[in-house]
Amino acid sequence: MNRYPAWKYLLIVFAFLFGALYTLPNFYNLSPALQINSAKSTIKVDATMESRVANTLKAAHLDHTGLFYEVHGSQALIKARFADPDTQFKAKEELEKELNPDQTDPAYSISFNSMSNTPAWLQNMHALPMFLGLDLRGGVHFLMQVDTNGILTKRLQGMQSSIRTSLRDKDIRHSGIERSADQITIKFTNSAARLKAKELVTRQQPDAVIIEQGSGTNLELQITLSSTALQFAKADGVKQNIATLAKRINELGTQEPIIQQQGSDRIVVELPGVVDVARAKDIIGRTATLEVRMRDESILAGTDATATVPYGSELFKVGKSAPVILHKDPIITGEYISGASACFDEHQQPAVCIDLNGDGGRKMRDATRGKIGKQMGIVLFEKGKGEVLTVPSIRAELGSSFQISGMGTTEAANELALLLRAGALAAPMSIIEERVIGPQLGAENVKQGLNSTLYGFLAISIFMIIYYMLFGAFSVMALSFNLLLLVALLSLMQAALTLPGMAAIALALGMAIDSNVLINERIREELRAGNSPQAAITAGFERAWATILDSNVTTFIVGLALLVFGSGSIRGFAVVHCLGILTSMFSSVFVSRGIVNLWYGHRRKLTGLSIGQIWKPAE
Repeated sequence: MNRYPAWKYLLIVFAFLFGALYTLPNFYNLSPALQINSAKSTIKVDATMESRVANTLKAAHLDHTGLFYEVHGSQALIKARFADPDTQFKAKEELEKELNPDQTDPAYSISFNSMSNTPAWLQNMHALPMFLGLDLRGGVHFLMQVDTNGILTKRLQGMQSSIRTSLRDKDIRHSGIERSADQITIKFTNSAARLKAKELVTRQQPDAVIIEQGSGTNLELQITLSSTALQFAKADGVKQNIATLAKRINELGTQEPIIQQQGSDRIVVELPGVVDVARAKDIIGRTATLEVRMRDESILAGTDATATVPYGSELFKVGKSAPVILHKDPIITGEYISGASACFDEHQQPAVCIDLNGDGGRKMRDATRGKIGKQMGIVLFEKGKGEVLTVPSIRAELGSSFQISGMGTTEAANELALLLRAGALAAPMSIIEERVIGPQLGAENVKQGLNSTLYGFLAISIFMIIYYMLFGAFSVMALSFNLLLLVALLSLMQAALTLPGMAAIALALGMAIDSNVLINERIREELRAGNSPQAAITAGFERAWATILDSNVTTFIVGLALLVFGSGSIRGFAVVHCLGILTSMFSSVFVSRGIVNLWYGHRRKLTGLSIGQIWKPAE
């Protein structure tokens, strides 16, 4: 009657092995490590860097416990693990000397980090420990305010330039174009010109709101962005800032950074394990812009390094095709590039295909008209220093779409396309709140969180065994299984464990044992009603299931609401909470009954159950 088929027991064994395997890495200690990233957009970390790092450490007689080459998206990095912090600090000094001979302009970022001592065979199975969040590991918390007025100003600048060019192309005369904080004003002396300008702007700027003002010869068109377009521009600017921040923060070597929007114009940045606040600010506030400039043709080719730099031009000494002298006035900047991708030219050689927006295409046509055979340079400005990416020759008049050929390899074309797509921050930001949590406080939080979970588990176990005897022991075994499975799932998901997450684990244990209490009490009721022990077990599990399902589903809905509408630590709590509900339903019903069936199922002449005192009503 109470026997599981073999496949159900195999499922329980498989779940147990899965839980043990993916929980195991959390018991390995962390070792000090160094992380080597590229500090410049034009320099990439490749697999050859691993041997360079190894040779540097070997020459300095510094032993490491492992070198790891990792690729995260489009960025690669190298991690070196050491046995003690003293070796870690010495290795950082040696690598700085070797990899960054010019300390004022470092090519590579070498950051302190930590790595788990998890064996390689576990790592190959993606069995890794959970990350510790900011409140458990220590680190830096920034709340950043995005200057949405800067987004509006940037948008109006582009609109003003586009309108001026369109009016000139259509030969529509005006008395001047002025831009204030939130609007563009075009002045006219006659109504006919104003009417033509209004029709032109209406066609080309669908997001604009146009108002006619003035009378006589003092006529004006006042142009502002519609409220919908303004809200979209602000939201898009904040998202672009978040994406740019995510790329920059990789240099800090932090694991599981939190970068998320708060409200309409604020961004929360949490960097667990980061203690160098000044360096974090420097990287977060870094600006990177692209400019396309014409080469100064007054300088003979090949003499750029020794020639006198003419007024209005600038000498660039770093980058591909450097040294080269380019005009200071750019043709276009990175904000005009709408898309860039690796492609092949007409000779099937690697190239980069670039798409410009309407204003950028117009500027490019004007700048390259009649300049076939001339050269233009693409320069990346980062930390106030310019680096030449390429100096291609103009083969035809360029417009909204053109190619940069001569890339040499597909990898070089992909890298340049990535740089062209990446830009500066969409709007300036300021840090309005800064909070540093020391590692000692994080360690204390970990200790308190573990103690609270452990003591809670022990208290529940003691109560269940005393009150329900052997069935209480079965419930404790199922509760242990639930905890094992929950930690394994969180480790597999590489979730960041925080104090709210630990609270959710404790809550999951309470909900799981509540299900077992319902089952045990239901079995007691069946025994009081006069049913046989085997029949009481069957009826107890089957009739308690409906109640357990109802209570867990309603709580799961609340967890989903927290997950969807919450943010930050609330979402972390919701993730653990929802997973805990799923694992508790599996362990308290499926696993618990499997243990009971294994113990009692083969006994045909069963006269009683060890489930504590059964209070029968007086006859």
